[in-house]
Amino acid sequence: MNLDFNEQQKILSDSAQEFLSKECPKELMRQRRDSSTEFNRELWKKMADLGWMGVAIDEDYGGSGGNFSDLAVLLEAMGEACLPAPFFSTAVIAATALQFSNTESTKTDLLPKIADGSLIFSYALIEPGNSYSIDNIKALAKKEGQGFSVSGTKLFVEYAQAADYFLTTAKLENNELVVLVIKADSAGIKIDPFGTLDFAGQCEVRMQNIKVPESSVLAIGDEAVAMLQQIELVSAAGKCVEILGCIQAVLDMSVTYVAGREQFGQIIGSFQSVQHHCANMAVEVDSTRYITRQAVWRIAQGLPANKEVAMAKSYASSAAVRVGKLGHQTHGAISFCDELDMHLYLRRAHAASIAFGDTEYYLEKVAVEIGL
Repeated sequence: MNLDFNEQQKILSDSAQEFLSKECPKELMRQRRDSSTEFNRELWKKMADLGWMGVAIDEDYGGSGGNFSDLAVLLEAMGEACLPAPFFSTAVIAATALQFSNTESTKTDLLPKIADGSLIFSYALIEPGNSYSIDNIKALAKKEGQGFSVSGTKLFVEYAQAADYFLTTAKLENNELVVLVIKADSAGIKIDPFGTLDFAGQCEVRMQNIKVPESSVLAIGDEAVAMLQQIELVSAAGKCVEILGCIQAVLDMSVTYVAGREQFGQIIGSFQSVQHHCANMAVEVDSTRYITRQAVWRIAQGLPANKEVAMAKSYASSAAVRVGKLGHQTHGAISFCDELDMHLYLRRAHAASIAFGDTEYYLEKVAVEIGL
């Protein structure tokens, strides 16, 4: 098992970092603080022109046919850049669900549009009174003519106001789960935004008797459960990769700062306590890197990865917060000033740490996997 990037992935990583350093300034994230209804479409188009949206989409559907390890290279660079765009919900979650589905007509219609950047997806899973679990879905899909009528409320739907489609879940009248895609402009959808820590434009989406054709159903019953489990697996691992990019940036910023900041006639990087902070951050970053890449590699190889992903997400979620706090401590009070980027990374780290399951959620999964 080789967890290092191969030559093609190294080239992709270098080019992604170079591109995002130029085209994705942190000011884009600050702009979303004031208005979360849109994101930078020009940046999105440039990313699509580079083929990023189709990296892990099969060539038959307009993608480049890469695997999850290739996609993870981009996610790490995006975490390092604090990318404020719906790449994750579109190119990771929606693309995973569509390729998992047996609904060929929908795959043929939507996957090429994801690959060329012309479609934006949001993932609508969480409901009031329910967190990450798929066991207590309350949204209802009733059979109606040649399709379904869907009603329910979804919370924390990222980039909902910019989405073309929602990938969502509901229960049928026989209590089976169903996964379907719904047009965001369908009559009966109401979207209410609310402010969140990382300015990701999360919203409450209320659906009232939404008419959905049968072709929009991606999976039902056991197939739906399997699809949602795969989405959770891939999403959790993907968030670990984002966290890795984020905390690597925090470490780099901190080392650069303490190497040049002088206090009481001395460079503060010469103080032992500051060196301990940097050393502890480096340990956290390297540990996150190896446990995350092990999980990513297993997914890319099509191997069972439940335990490895649970281990990675439980560790990375807590490491994200620890490194963010240490980064603030090395910078002192200036780290809380808006002109410094440190607080943006802490926001992103906190948000990623709970996305698709927090530390406790995945520690429970680790316990199950090892037989406790």
